[in-house]
Amino acid sequence: MQVKAADRTAPTHRSPPEHRTRPRRTPTRRWTSRKAQGLAYAAPTAVFVTVFFLLPLLLVGQMSLSDWPLLAGDRGVNAPENYTDAADSTLFWPAVRFTLLYTVIVTVVLLVLALLLALLVQEFRPGAGFFRTVYFLPSALGLASASLLFWGLYSPTTGPLSSILEGLGLVDDPVSFLGTSTSALLSTVFLIVWKFAGFYMLILLVGLQRIPHEVYEAARMDGASRGQIFRSITLPLLRPSLALCLLLCVTGSLLAFDQFFILTKGGPDNTTVTVVQLIYREAFQRLDLGTAAALSIMVLAVLLLLNVLQFRGLRRADES
Repeated sequence: MQVKAADRTAPTHRSPPEHRTRPRRTPTRRWTSRKAQGLAYAAPTAVFVTVFFLLPLLLVGQMSLSDWPLLAGDRGVNAPENYTDAADSTLFWPAVRFTLLYTVIVTVVLLVLALLLALLVQEFRPGAGFFRTVYFLPSALGLASASLLFWGLYSPTTGPLSSILEGLGLVDDPVSFLGTSTSALLSTVFLIVWKFAGFYMLILLVGLQRIPHEVYEAARMDGASRGQIFRSITLPLLRPSLALCLLLCVTGSLLAFDQFFILTKGGPDNTTVTVVQLIYREAFQRLDLGTAAALSIMVLAVLLLLNVLQFRGLRRADES
């Protein structure tokens, strides 16, 4: 009986059931699981980029090397005839020169004005929030809608600008804001500056607010003037924001289409034709998709080159 009692009170060691045991994950399994999760997260973006960017880009490349009419017609490889035809066009070099001139003017005026606006509303003072909103509001309007609005304002017959100038006695006859190549260029530049100055102001304002106030206070204690503070502190620390604005402004100006298509239609006498307008004419007026694709590839190559040069210049400036 004592032995039996001892047997009853003795602890029993039972091995856990097999279904309760969980195998430990090895580092290889964990890495594979994380890799699968990463691929699952990236798959929608990869599909989107492939369908809406890579495949159309390959198709444009094929079109640029082929005789590809918009409507019915024989299609065959004719490389590099499309590129030579595009370069030999009577409108090609004038369009390139006009696009570069427009890009330079818009970039300089926009960046200078946006920086001035950002400096004006940088400090938290009464009314600063109101003026920030007012400066930014035009950028919320679509470019096509803004172009139509200014087309109505510039009209010498129904537009109010000519009537206002005549009422003030500044002009005797209605002003044709889009009648000459120079006036059409300046009128379009005014439209773009009005619309996008607030947008670039916001980017530069964020960059200004990231500069520590202690840096300015230390410079003032050392006796630095406002000009010295601006040249030695503000501009160097604002370089990333300025580089972003420069990149966006140059790219958008080189791809200008809506404003000139609505305001000038390339006139007068094809003096305001941009490169993108030339692509549109080749594709939808001359019905030659091959030449239009060749022009598109040229524009893409120029944009890639400019972006690479800008990024390299920014890296060198940061390293120095």
